[in-house]
Amino acid sequence: MSTSTEILGHPKGLFVCFATEMWERFSYYGMRALLILYLTKHWEFSDAQSYIIYGAYTSLVYIMPVFGGMLADRILGSRKAVTFGAILLVLGHTGMAFESSLQIFYLSLALIISGVGFLKPNISTMVGALYEEGDPRRDPGFTIFYMGINIGAFTATLLCGYLGEEIGWSYGFGAAGIGMLIGLIIFIWGQDYLEGHAEPTSDLYLEKKYNITYENWAYISGIIMVVSSWFLIQNQELVGNLLGGFGAICIAFWLGYSLMKCTPEERDRLIVVGILILFSLIFWALFEQAGSSLNILTDRGVDRTIMGWEVPASMFQSLNAFFIFTLAPLFAFMWLALAKRNIEPSTPLKFAIGIMFVGIGFLVLVFGMKTSSSIQTGVFWIMMIYLLHTIGELCLSPVGLSSVTKLSPKRIVGMMMGMWFFASAAGNFVAGLIARATASDEIGGGSAFDIVQKTAFMDVYTNVGLIALVFGIVLALASPLMKKGMHGIN
Repeated sequence: MSTSTEILGHPKGLFVCFATEMWERFSYYGMRALLILYLTKHWEFSDAQSYIIYGAYTSLVYIMPVFGGMLADRILGSRKAVTFGAILLVLGHTGMAFESSLQIFYLSLALIISGVGFLKPNISTMVGALYEEGDPRRDPGFTIFYMGINIGAFTATLLCGYLGEEIGWSYGFGAAGIGMLIGLIIFIWGQDYLEGHAEPTSDLYLEKKYNITYENWAYISGIIMVVSSWFLIQNQELVGNLLGGFGAICIAFWLGYSLMKCTPEERDRLIVVGILILFSLIFWALFEQAGSSLNILTDRGVDRTIMGWEVPASMFQSLNAFFIFTLAPLFAFMWLALAKRNIEPSTPLKFAIGIMFVGIGFLVLVFGMKTSSSIQTGVFWIMMIYLLHTIGELCLSPVGLSSVTKLSPKRIVGMMMGMWFFASAAGNFVAGLIARATASDEIGGGSAFDIVQKTAFMDVYTNVGLIALVFGIVLALASPLMKKGMHGIN
């Protein structure tokens, strides 16, 4: 029976978080759908340079939540961090609507990167805090919350993609900014429904250093994040170097801690989760072609005419969210049915299946490109790659974060979560490098598609498809040993 503080049996605060996250994802995916096309067509960057800018941007989006989460945990609390992040996002998306200055464009990307860093990790933390430990409504609550992500992604790629490509870039980016502004207004309006769960856990934010409160130091740190992102987005190779250096440190820590600081059972589990994190990097490097090279291919090399209308390329990115809507309930039912028969795949095997489906998606698309009667590929094959990649995502992504929290020793679970997001960041940067390999020349600006460029796409996609299959098979063969190393946790 719902009380005055509940809707559909859940805290009202859940729906405040749902709406805020939905509009934040609306703004993010709406802008993301247009970004690579904007770089090549409006700013007329070469394809190769555009891919690296895109890869640096998306990798920084995954790095900054580590810092935003730390500042919220120690000083700000989730509510203030989300509010600050939403303000940065509104400013960033508003700036994207101005097409006359390249520096305003870079600054807008930096504001969005930092805004996501403050909002993304803390809105999820807030949802969890609304439920007591052991509350059976927690998992259904997160299911409702994650529906908001996909609703935002689905509607944004359709609306912002259409407005940006058919009417004008500023209209598409402006729509994304309006969406984020709506999310900010909803969050500020609904803060009373958070029931105090999102406040700072200590009074540290009130203390002062150099006559400045720690709360204000946290906001200053946010501005430093913006400036750092603004610099890095213009120096993309430096992003790659930093990722490589931090990656080496993370691997050294993971191996050293597992060998020197863990019991034998903890060591085995930590080795397993570390291997899963490394394989997740491979998955995201391939899956994240959707916003870069696959978007360019769809724009230039696909016959997008459906019922007499040439559908804008960016709108096809809505297929991922659409397939998640339709397939996620089927997967949930399938895993449950297999579990009842004691034949549910282990977590490592699910990872392997996910990686193999990404590889199969590329190979199916290449088959479609090779068998097309003209230079243009049929739209059916683009739909197929999105379907197969979404199946791969549903096998890997839902169990990824869960496996990190369950397999990592409690005393370093935060560090391992950081490594998971770091792997996602590195995967996005590698995705930019893979996409760059499809660029057959230095021409941008939406250049005409020719057999040379088509061949470049087919060669790269064939290679990455086969590599993904090999990695998937290797992980599948190793999964029984890894399952044993999990010591009963799946």
